Amino acid sequence: MKSPSFFRAGFKEQREEVEGIMENQFKSNLVDDLRSNEFVIERDGVKVHLAKDFGFCWGVERSIALAYEAVKQFPDKNVHITNELIHNPEVNDHLKDMKVNFIDKTEEGGKDFEVVGDKDVVILPAFGASLEEMKYFDQKDVTVVDTTCPWVSKVWNTVDTHQRKGLTSVIHGKYAHEETIATTSFCEDYICVKDMKEAEYLCDYMLNGGDKEEFMNKFSKAMSEGFDPDTMLEKVGIANQTTMYKKETRAIGQLLQKTMMEKHGPQNVNEHYMEFDTICDATQERQDAVSELTENSEKLDLDFILVIGGWDSSNTAHLLEIPMNAGVRSFHINRADCITADNTITHQLMDGTIKTEEFLLNKREDGTVKMGVTSGASTPDAAVQESLGQIFLLNKVMFGKDA
Repeated sequence: MKSPSFFRAGFKEQREEVEGIMENQFKSNLVDDLRSNEFVIERDGVKVHLAKDFGFCWGVERSIALAYEAVKQFPDKNVHITNELIHNPEVNDHLKDMKVNFIDKTEEGGKDFEVVGDKDVVILPAFGASLEEMKYFDQKDVTVVDTTCPWVSKVWNTVDTHQRKGLTSVIHGKYAHEETIATTSFCEDYICVKDMKEAEYLCDYMLNGGDKEEFMNKFSKAMSEGFDPDTMLEKVGIANQTTMYKKETRAIGQLLQKTMMEKHGPQNVNEHYMEFDTICDATQERQDAVSELTENSEKLDLDFILVIGGWDSSNTAHLLEIPMNAGVRSFHINRADCITADNTITHQLMDGTIKTEEFLLNKREDGTVKMGVTSGASTPDAAVQESLGQIFLLNKVMFGKDA
């Protein structure tokens, strides 16, 4: 990271042009109208309630700006990116249009870095790259542009502190997610738990022991090589994938602390458990906002809540979980064209299944629709406008509502 060919602060000479490009690609007059009208608007018989925190976070905007600036800064060089910049199809499509090469994955699950030549430019995505990948590029004659979100870097610093203090990192995250893969690459000893259920299983083993073979099978892909639950869970620290459900991260941390107090006594807990706040504010704010929308859904008489964002986006998927778990009709779409003229919607369920079904149900005699909408931290406002535009047009055609 100290190399003169490693860039993390962008390129000021390209900034003004890139700001203009991003505004043209991602800005939405409709969303601006919603913001200025207390997050409510009515058009073509559709009343829209927008969550009060939604869409692009600062870390995502920064990542896109750095990537765009890199392309402008090195117009005569081959530019590669190690993964999707963010989990949003429109943004990644824009990068492909700018001739950025997305490095393919190999059949073994690695990446085909052979396509990267000397003097090329390599962009590291918003959720980071593994330590092994960074070391690989450090040894090559390439320019590296690091767009890693500072919140992700904060998690890396946390697990580094765990390792230096002799703690095992317990990471609340999905072990196969790119961000978690990058985080675990900074650890010697770690175990990943994806939810409270797995955390409870872990803590029960810490307190009471159990079937070691079952434990090893359960976490076989989610722990460090040579992991031994009988010796490596005496001292632990918690960290998280920044896009996880934040209330659950806090609850898992409290459970780990309670477990260590029971096992080692309250007076010794600080010797066996360490916690830093690695919870991303933007993710938490978006979750809180859709929670508020969900809680008021009956009062607002909402027909459904629409969640817009990439189907691979973890933070967007967690926004869907909130209304779905509350029994509110909800849909997660990744593009506006998921909503079609035959009144169907193609959406992703909580388990990752893609489903197509009837969309607008016309439950009111006057043909009006009342809906809530939110979008993930990697979703541009323009995607929200395009999706709402589809709904306005569909309702007008289906039920003859005028503005």
